[in-house]
Amino acid sequence: MNTELVQDFVNSRELRPAVEDFGTPQELAAWLCERELLEQGARVTKTDLVEALRVREALRDVLSAKVGLEVDLATATTEIDAAARRAGLELRFDLTCPRVEPTVGGVPGAIGRILVEVYDEMVEGVWERMKACKADDCRWAFLDTSKNKTRAWCSMESCGNRAKVQAYRLRHFPHHHH
Repeated sequence: MNTELVQDFVNSRELRPAVEDFGTPQELAAWLCERELLEQGARVTKTDLVEALRVREALRDVLSAKVGLEVDLATATTEIDAAARRAGLELRFDLTCPRVEPTVGGVPGAIGRILVEVYDEMVEGVWERMKACKADDCRWAFLDTSKNKTRAWCSMESCGNRAKVQAYRLRHFPHHHH
């Protein structure tokens, strides 16, 4: 189980301040190689990059829906399904440990491996704890380790407090718009 993989993938883009780790096909390739999802020197195209980013944002949307943010879940799942098809994900009936794995290489296969991780987390019940921060300008993926699984912010210190302060301001000073 590598819950960090999915988290790191979603969190390869920070909304505030805006930081995009996958600005170029090369940056995406380096990230995937580092995690041994892609063979060194594999060709990575613009299309690979665009598709990877679409899958990443679809995963972010799925995680955001869990904390009540408005997202188009149907579009997100369609996107993820399409990526699974591009990876040629197939079921391998190993009697001790059946598994799903990509049958193509390159970036589509690498993204497929990340989706297999999501699949494993779903099967093992870890996925329900994986969420995106409810703060609209954050949407950071995090693992909710609270006993009752009710956390909605990546960390109360920053995002949760900001949200509380905003709500407080709106209640008490509804006419001040910052």
